[in-house]
This record gives sequence, structure tokens and C-alpha cells, in this order.
Amino acid sequence: MFDHAGTIRQAGLGELGIYHEGTRFLSRFEIALERQRPLLLGSTVRSDNVLIVDFANPDMPEFRGGHLPRDTVHMFASSFLWNGAWHARIRLHNFALGPLELELALLFAADFIDIFEVRGMRRERRGELREPVVGKDSVTLAYDGLDRRTRTTVLSFAPAPALLTRTRAEFRITLAAKAEAVIEIRAAFANGAALTYDDACTHTHARTESRRGCCAELATSNPVFDEWVERSAGDLEMMITETPHGPYPYAGVPWFSTAFGRDGIITAYQRLWLDPALTRGVLAFLAATQATGHDREQDAEPGKIIHETRLGEMAALREVPFGHYYGSVDATPLFVVLAGAYWRRTADRAMLEMLWPHIEAALAWLDQHGDVDGDGFVEYARRSTRGLVSQGWKDSYDSVSRRDGALADGPIALCEVQGYAYAARRAGAELARVLGRDDRAAQLEHAAEALREQFERAFWCDELGTYALALDGEKRACAVRASNAGHCLWSGIASAERAGRVIATLLEESSFSGWGIRTLDADEARYNPISYHNGSVWPHDNSLIAMGMARYGAKRGAARILEGLFEASHHFDLRRMPELFCGFRQRAHEGPTLYPVACAPQAWAAGAVFLLVQACLGIDIDATRRCVYFDRPVLPAGLEQLVIRNLEVGTGSVDLIVERYQSDVGVHLDRRDGDVEVVVVM
Repeated sequence: MFDHAGTIRQAGLGELGIYHEGTRFLSRFEIALERQRPLLLGSTVRSDNVLIVDFANPDMPEFRGGHLPRDTVHMFASSFLWNGAWHARIRLHNFALGPLELELALLFAADFIDIFEVRGMRRERRGELREPVVGKDSVTLAYDGLDRRTRTTVLSFAPAPALLTRTRAEFRITLAAKAEAVIEIRAAFANGAALTYDDACTHTHARTESRRGCCAELATSNPVFDEWVERSAGDLEMMITETPHGPYPYAGVPWFSTAFGRDGIITAYQRLWLDPALTRGVLAFLAATQATGHDREQDAEPGKIIHETRLGEMAALREVPFGHYYGSVDATPLFVVLAGAYWRRTADRAMLEMLWPHIEAALAWLDQHGDVDGDGFVEYARRSTRGLVSQGWKDSYDSVSRRDGALADGPIALCEVQGYAYAARRAGAELARVLGRDDRAAQLEHAAEALREQFERAFWCDELGTYALALDGEKRACAVRASNAGHCLWSGIASAERAGRVIATLLEESSFSGWGIRTLDADEARYNPISYHNGSVWPHDNSLIAMGMARYGAKRGAARILEGLFEASHHFDLRRMPELFCGFRQRAHEGPTLYPVACAPQAWAAGAVFLLVQACLGIDIDATRRCVYFDRPVLPAGLEQLVIRNLEVGTGSVDLIVERYQSDVGVHLDRRDGDVEVVVVM
């Protein structure tokens, strides 16, 4: 996390720094030119996730006995992360008519503070910072944690500085007229090869090209839309981390830069039609970390899918319960849903057979531990004394309330979680039939249908035109209009007769801000457009709702959501979709109001555009039949054409062009390699 100048200063919220495995390994990095801060000309993050910053010298009336006018020296800085290290290069160019002697200083520090300390948690005691070890061209900063781990930052400089201390590297540079000088910095946080800037750059480009080469790509007739798509793809590439089980998208920067179960599942689902390899990595990781026993303080139960993992000192010491924490009610059914979607997209039988015991364990959790009181619904009730109070995706403490605004008492049965459980049993039934387990499939189908009927009776609120947010501990409906009901469209648990009313309610002005659907309707007691979950707009939430609308044929509703978020993207830095933004109504000539501590980038916010496009086009890929289906495709306003390149289906692939005509949308096969069929339903 840098500021716009590519530096780390402890200002504002104090979150700037370079973090590794939940700890801040670099807490200061500043640049001084002749003991002054250089002037920032501009900065950006390229699509390959290289940070680019341009500086110039300020006006220096007393420069070495003379006057150095501003903008005489240009300084170009670029940096990126690769393999547990930060690589930076600073290039200085002299535009004066004669030679210059310059002093450039780099100021640095490492506080090794745990991410939870940065977020505001206080600790009774910490480990000890070691005395820095200063060499000719490197400084080693280290911290001995209470968890008996030594964390180390090794700063290396090329060429060697003229002066190097525990906090400062000073270079004295002589530049001829029009000449350049280059300084390279490496901050290493993990054991690995000490690569030069160019070598590390080659490796990171190769990885990016390899990842993107196995994914389908989108391009449109609208260059601004393409910028949104490109930034989203770049942000996902930034957050995808290679684990021993395959690629996994870390949830968000800075607070959630680790594996989260729910976030990883939804991000993988958003990208599945374009990039099934990511889903395979997510499923393998979650299967490997699935709970096998009981641990009250970690909210763990057999079969449960992990909520989050943390590698920092506080997690290791159990000062926070999140080392391996299982306090989410929805990750477990969503794991099964994703497994079913992956099978349909890939027909990967070997993966299905590997996953099946984990799928069965997850389904067993739904029946045994997920149904806290045996009423047929999946509820949550915190067991850990320090875990999350709310365990749905809206996990702030005040996210579940009754009509009068009073907070609901648990156990809580969320409406969307019943939909996830329904979809999980449907997916489990389909996968059981693939494996020849017909009796198990019939059992799961019966359980899914029983849940659907029970859900309709208990959750439908006719006076609101939507499903209740939740049932509280006394089985009273929390008759509140919230975006959660939109997920019931996505899962398919909503009846066809009532889906239309839910869609209409979600698109009313009190719910749809113009930028997107609010988490809580503006007419509800707890509505607050600047809250985390009670009136804000979350892109991932909207993408799932749009997919649900498309499921019930409301393509124009899905397109309206895409159009709102696309317009919002015009106003975000780098076109980067944040985790959430405030739910104020759309006002003419103004952009959306930012939420002050939203993660940006965040994985499922970056993935939203890809699922929104899928919803509008009605794309469904059936790998067993090697068929790509388009169900009543529409293009949102502002797009006349959309091109899909290298869409792989089995061993074949296709390039497709979707074009708008006067009264409908056409799909054209531009290239076909192998046995792939394309079917368009109008």
C-alpha cells in the first residue's frame, strides 16, 4: 500500500506499508532530492501491476550556491512485487544545459506490526526489534516475534550508496547534461533467489502471460469499458497467489490479503466461464483446509469450509482466532455449488472424484451442524468467544435486524443461505448421478425440494414483495427489504411466480441507487448509505443479483445493474472497482461517494464485471456436450459489440462476436478449433 507518490508515510489511516503474510515488513519508504520532497507529476498502476511514478525537482533557489529551477530534473520510479520481494528502479534525467551534482536519499524503516494492530487492536506486549545490520550495499532489519519466528527485511541497493545507515541510503550523483542515472532497490521478505530488477521483471511478465494465456479474454467496442475489464483482470492477477494446491485469489488489499473461503468461492465463480483453472485451485485449497473436527474457539465443525486463514504473529499466538477460522455459515454450501459449476464447465472427472468425499462432508455439515435447532433451515450461532457475531457475507454486527430496527437474536437463518443450501443439494445430486450414486442423488433432490417448499412458507413477505432477510431465534421473520433476497434468485430457490416481484422490489428507487442495488432498502429503519452493510452498494452483491435476474429471464434488469456499475467505474481511480461504495442516490454531474476504508483492489469486486457480462449474455457452458449456450443475450447501453477470444471448451476453443442490431443481439462464430457447438436461444 503506497500513496500516489509511490512512497510510504504514516499519515491518514496509517495503513501504508508493504505486508507479507499478515505483517508489515516495510513501514517507511520516502524519497528526498537535495533534502526536499520531489514534486509529484503523476502516477498510475499499469495493467501488468507495475507502479509508475513521475517526479520533478521543486524550485531550489539555494541549490549549491546557485538556482535550480523546478522541472529541471525528471525522476521516473517503477516498482512491483515478485516472489516475496519488492523491486524498485529510480531513473534520474538531467534536462539542464550543464552538469549537475545531486544528492538523492531513500528513507526506510520496518516496524513488523501485525495487520490486526494496524487495524486498531492493542497488544499487551510485542516481540523485539533486532539491531539493524548495515553492510556496504544492504541493510537487514529484523524482528523476533513472540511466536518464536524471526521476520526479516533485507534492503539491497545498486549501486552501493555513498552513505548507508540503519534508516537512510544516500546517493551522490553526478549527471552530465541530458544524462541519466539509475538506482535499483530490492526489499526481500522471504528466502529466495536475489534477482535483479530486470530478471524479476522477466519472471513476473512470464507468469502474467502464462496465466492470461489460459484464460478467455473480453474486448468491446467501448474503450472505457475495456479499461474497466483490463483493470479488473489486472487486479485479480495481482491477488491470485500460488498455493501448494493451485492458484487462489486473496480477498482484498490491505485488510484481507489472505485466503478467505467465501470470497475465493465467489471470485472463482465470477471468473469460471473464462478461467476454470482458478476454480480448480480454489476447490483444491478449500478441500485441503476443510475442518475435520471440533474447535469451539475457531468455530470449526467436521465438514465446514474455512472462513479465513492468517499467518501473522497474533494469529499464531491465538490473540485473534483467525489462524484457521471457520465462522461463516455460507462458505460450506457455496463450496458444493462451485464444485457443481466446475463440473459443468469442465467435465473434469478426476477432480470430481477427488472432491467427492469433501462434498459429502460439506453436505453432512448442512444436515447435522448447519441446522442448529433441527427445524430444516441452516442457521448460525457463534461458538467462539472472539469470533464473528454475524456469519453471513454481511458480517458486521448490525447487519441483521427486524422491521423496527432492533437487532435480531440468534440462531439466525439468513434467506440467501437457504438458497445456497438448496443449490448445494441440487448440485450434489447432479454430481452424485455423474458418479453413479443414483440413490444419493434422489435423496438430495428430495431434500432440496423440501427445503424450497419450507422456505416459501416461512420467508415470503407478501406485503414487502420480497423474501424476509432472515428468521431470528424465535423463528420470526425479519421482514426487511435487503439485497440478500437477490441471492435467492441466483440460487434458484425463489419460485417463478414470486421472482418477478422480488426483481421489481430490487429495482425500485428505494433499493436501486442508480449506481447499483443497495444492501438495505432506503425505507428500512437501519438504512444508512455510509454504513458497511446497511445501505451501501457492493459490486459482487450486484453481480450475483444480476445473474439471478437473468436466471428468471429479467435480462434488462441485469443490464441495468451492469450499466450502473459501469457508469460508477468512470469515477474510480484507475477504473478500479472498490469493495463497496456509499449508497447515496445517483446525482447529476456527480460520481458515487467512496466508502473511506473499502479494500481496493478487492477480488470479488474485480470479478463482478465478468459475471455481469455473463448474466447479460446468458452464457452457459456444458463441457460434457461441448456446447456454449447463449440464452436471450442482451448488450448493455454503451456496448455495440463484444468479442470473446479463446473460449476453451474441452479440447476445443472458439472466438465469438456479439453484436447489437436494431431490434436484437446477434452472436457470430469468428473461429472454431475442435468440436465445439454454439447455440443461441432468442
